[in-house]
Amino acid sequence: MNPDVMQAPVAAIKPHPMTLHGDTRQDNYYWLNDPENPEVIQYLEAENAYTDAVMAPTKALQEALFHEMKGRIKENDESVPVKDGNYYYYSRYIEGGEYPLYCRKKGALEAEEEIMLDGNEMAKNHAYFSIGGYEVSDNEQILAYGVDTVSRRNYTLKFINLSTGEILPDEIENTEGGAYAWATDNKTIFYMVRDQQTLLASTVFRHVIGTDTSEDVLVYTEEDPQFYMGLGRMKSKKYIISVSEQNGVSTEYRLLEASNPTGEFTPFYPREEGLEYAIEHFEDKFYIRTNAQDATNFKLMEVNEVESTDMTKWKEVIPHREDTYLDSMEVFKNHLVLQERSKALMHIRIINQSTKAEHYIQFDETAYDTGVSSNPDFDTNILRYSYTSLSTPSSVFDYNMDTQDKTLMKEQTVLGEFNKEDYISERLFATARDGVKVPISIVYKKGFKRDGSQPLLQYAYGSYGYSIDPYFSAARLSLLNRGFAFAIAHIRGGQEMGRNWYEDGKLLKKLNTFHDFIDVSEYLIQEKWTSKDKLFANGGSAGGLLMGAVTNMRPDLYKGILAAVPFVDVVTTMLDESIPLTTGEWEEWGNPKQKEYYEYMKSYSPVDNVEAKDYPNMLVTTGLHDSQVQYFEPAKWVAKLRALKTNNNLLLFHIDMEAGHGGASGRFKRFHDVALEYAFMLNLMGIDE
Repeated sequence: MNPDVMQAPVAAIKPHPMTLHGDTRQDNYYWLNDPENPEVIQYLEAENAYTDAVMAPTKALQEALFHEMKGRIKENDESVPVKDGNYYYYSRYIEGGEYPLYCRKKGALEAEEEIMLDGNEMAKNHAYFSIGGYEVSDNEQILAYGVDTVSRRNYTLKFINLSTGEILPDEIENTEGGAYAWATDNKTIFYMVRDQQTLLASTVFRHVIGTDTSEDVLVYTEEDPQFYMGLGRMKSKKYIISVSEQNGVSTEYRLLEASNPTGEFTPFYPREEGLEYAIEHFEDKFYIRTNAQDATNFKLMEVNEVESTDMTKWKEVIPHREDTYLDSMEVFKNHLVLQERSKALMHIRIINQSTKAEHYIQFDETAYDTGVSSNPDFDTNILRYSYTSLSTPSSVFDYNMDTQDKTLMKEQTVLGEFNKEDYISERLFATARDGVKVPISIVYKKGFKRDGSQPLLQYAYGSYGYSIDPYFSAARLSLLNRGFAFAIAHIRGGQEMGRNWYEDGKLLKKLNTFHDFIDVSEYLIQEKWTSKDKLFANGGSAGGLLMGAVTNMRPDLYKGILAAVPFVDVVTTMLDESIPLTTGEWEEWGNPKQKEYYEYMKSYSPVDNVEAKDYPNMLVTTGLHDSQVQYFEPAKWVAKLRALKTNNNLLLFHIDMEAGHGGASGRFKRFHDVALEYAFMLNLMGIDE
């Protein structure tokens, strides 16, 4: 690849001073924040043309990688059916199909198939397409589902009569995908509408099938812009729930009996700063997962449903533990299932409701990911759960909670010459600069030499308490088979090691996230897993912020950086309340209207810290319609890097003009993006086949 194959685009400098707290920041590329401006589109298209020209010598490699990755996928494939009510529900793909078919069978798996939604037919004539979840009415006759054809996560709610196949005239725009809840009358449905400025769902409406949507009733408005909302139906089916949550700070559940759709939602327990909780209904009581009374890692409590708002009546079921984070719960008639995190691994704990006898499901590998799957049936002793690792394809098990027997229902099929025994995954620990042990999950193919001679891709996220567990990727085999190792750094800001792991990587401790990543890189180099001229780093969204920060702090450590939809203009974005999601993010990053947070954010914000110095090879990707991280953040970052970087390393910017935060839709299209990223790294390593 030759960066001089054509002149790199140069964005016009149009000074835009911004002053706060007596400090002035000069943003020369603020003008890029206008997708309606032809000059902006012209600049983005010039960046795409430049990337295409520089990457042209890798076209054959990209095509080979794409077909290789696509070739590992079983095209005719289907999910394990889940029984809910009188039907078994599943999705399946057909050969050549980009999108799933959502299907069901009545009574038995041998019954005739009903195709509820055909994603391939629905996606015709759309450059982007997504179905945002569906819900079936209690009488199993009406399907509510959401469709997005722009990639802004604004879903149009539609309805089908499953008995006749008729698409009903009821249609509601700008809903939150998948957040739909039916009442027991089979005609009333609740949904959330997204504010088109903030793109937050802030209102709950009630709609009656067959009535004009202009008659829909507003039943709740979330007035606080720092709260995110959720909506759904509890597993017991008795209650519809509306949830408001301020990430990492406060929660409020509101309940409405599904048999009383015209009633009012009432708080389970009123919001209180610092109090978080989640609830599940069981018979005449609620289970409550909560951090009440300084339970930092959360504990489990229960209360009679008529006393739910009286915390003095809550009884402790599972106490708080310093070394174990209570992640979630699943309730059955005879069993209580808990997901718990300890030592950076997820564990599944089974408790018999009657005898209180308990046990954990046993797993063999040192690093893995597991989780409770879809379990809509209340009266069963079978738990469905998922399992995967860096070397084990995604698997679905049915587990008998009484006999402790497990049955493999499905393991992801990987076509071609794949044998999971050819790949080795390990759990490592790096010591960070403050003495904290940071877990690392790593995978490589047998024959990998630990002498510093082979390339390695290091990935991390590190924000919002979101844990990145070791997961299998068939596409990743294309790197491993060409000599790469792949490592996930479980850095602070995630929740792999418990709630404090998250608290120590947010707000005024955010630098720990970046330092952990850098310290893991240095450990991998020191232990000869790779070397500076063969180490690549990758992260997306808030992980893209991580990429921007470490690139400014230690550009010498990396051969190349891959930053996807990166959040890199932290101060400017957090000051602009007109930008979607801003106010809800203050509890993660801080509010820069306060001087302390302003100065701290500015110290690491990637755009604000670009300097005249050598930078590693970089590939930055985004989507024009991104609703989470607006395209102009990476655009400004790249423009400033071009103006200031002092070496000839690659700086490439690829903008998908038809996609948003999640990239291209469809199960195959996305591999073109992965092929571009892999070709970028492989070519820099001199690997062209």
